Amino acid sequence: MSSVIEQGLATLDRNRTVERIWKADHTVWKPDPAGLVDRLGWLTIDARMAKEAASLERFGEQARAGGLRHVVLLGMGGSSLGAEVIGQVFGPARNARPELLVLDSTVPAAIAAVRQAIDPGKTIFLVSSKSGGTIDTKFLYSYFRSETEAAIGNADAGKRFVAITDSGTSLERLASEAGFRRAFGNDPSIGGRYSVLSYFGLVPAALLGIDLTRLLGRAQACRESCAAGIPLRDNPGASLGAAIGAWAAAGRNKLSLITSPRLASMGTWIEQLVAESTGKEGRGVIPVAGEPIGPPAWYSDDRLFVYMRLAGDGVPADEAKVTALEKAGHPVLRTELRDAFDLGAEFYRWEYAIAVAGSMLKINPFDQPDVQSAKDQTDRVLGAYARAGVLPARPASLTPAALVQLAKPGGYLAITAFMRQTAETDRLIAVLRRRIMERHRIATTLGYGPRFLHSTGQLHKGGPAGGLFLQLTAKHNEDLPIPGMNYTFGTFADAQSLGDHQALVAGKRQVAWFDLGGSPAKKLEELASTIA
Repeated sequence: MSSVIEQGLATLDRNRTVERIWKADHTVWKPDPAGLVDRLGWLTIDARMAKEAASLERFGEQARAGGLRHVVLLGMGGSSLGAEVIGQVFGPARNARPELLVLDSTVPAAIAAVRQAIDPGKTIFLVSSKSGGTIDTKFLYSYFRSETEAAIGNADAGKRFVAITDSGTSLERLASEAGFRRAFGNDPSIGGRYSVLSYFGLVPAALLGIDLTRLLGRAQACRESCAAGIPLRDNPGASLGAAIGAWAAAGRNKLSLITSPRLASMGTWIEQLVAESTGKEGRGVIPVAGEPIGPPAWYSDDRLFVYMRLAGDGVPADEAKVTALEKAGHPVLRTELRDAFDLGAEFYRWEYAIAVAGSMLKINPFDQPDVQSAKDQTDRVLGAYARAGVLPARPASLTPAALVQLAKPGGYLAITAFMRQTAETDRLIAVLRRRIMERHRIATTLGYGPRFLHSTGQLHKGGPAGGLFLQLTAKHNEDLPIPGMNYTFGTFADAQSLGDHQALVAGKRQVAWFDLGGSPAKKLEELASTIA
């Protein structure tokens, strides 16, 4: 164990951090209890949900008995990312399970792709929102409710929808009024990014036919290992949190997540957990997910690598690259999941670890004070559109080439792409990221809009200075109406990208905007050849 991690563990021991967390002592993080003592429900949610497992599994069996082919989750951020991990790692079992499709985009092409893939009469739509008022999710519900009514009739449409939300929200009321199949009222003391082991993750898992008792059993075993009185070196959550916090204090605040293929979405889930929990008050840990793995010379000394693989899922070339990073002196934390059910333990371990790291950073890991800024700017943009019939002009910004020339050691480049995510766009943006890593030795992140607004958006506005922001937009070659609104999904997505641009400029961040037009692939190739 490195001396840096030893120092982190000594800090936890001296401050009695683990003991105080279990006593719900808010002073672990801040003197003021507001937003802390009422956000610790995740600590024991696994035990409470274990009592619901049989009931949830029966619910899933009944839904599948009707020939269920797809589960479409309409949600953003913490309401969707954990379920996406479960869907990817478990996957359809020889066609015995329905396929989970997560829709966390307002880009028309992304919505249309889901609509074309499903038969509404053989689909369950999960309308998932902690607050019950997430506007993106409300619009997606309105669209798919209209499409479902057109396909199977008004009388049966409501039974294709299930709500997951905090108890007492407007979404819970809508579910009752609109004849939903079911509404699950979640514990309001659990924040969205800490909610995967609650209804937000377990209802989708139940519909997929996953053994919830086994999944939660792994989480329970991890919780017991994180209890007060367990030696810190044997405490999986505390030791991980100590490593992240101590290495960040030592200057390695770029938490670079490398995963085996089936765990790719786990990196995105961890990215949101870390970014939204720690990126505030001008400090925080910057998670880097999905970045191409380069040789040691591409990296500065600001990296802490986490290599996570599922047994039998490793890529030999990746293994060799990670070993090379270790030999070059970069710290690497390794984790292997025995099987898919170990996700239960990993979810819990990471939630606990980031709460611990938050105590070391002296921040509140359960709030998100800067997320609202982009939402407010989007509202202003839509108000201007309502008055003038066109979106406002964008703020002046740098060119992409000028932006990357501002790269400095310890900084990072965030690419935010308001377009449909495809394998091709991922591949082309990876080429761009490689060039920037090689030439400038800075970390690169990628977020597709608007999903990243509900995850890394907090870090972008409230986290450490030194970030560079490259916003990519594309022409909507197709558009879709939003029922009941006087603008389309295309206009709404464009307003969200513009609102985020304005929020970054208002926060004195360095921003470049580049429009890819109607041929994103061609323009991305051109950009990658010139930007670095």
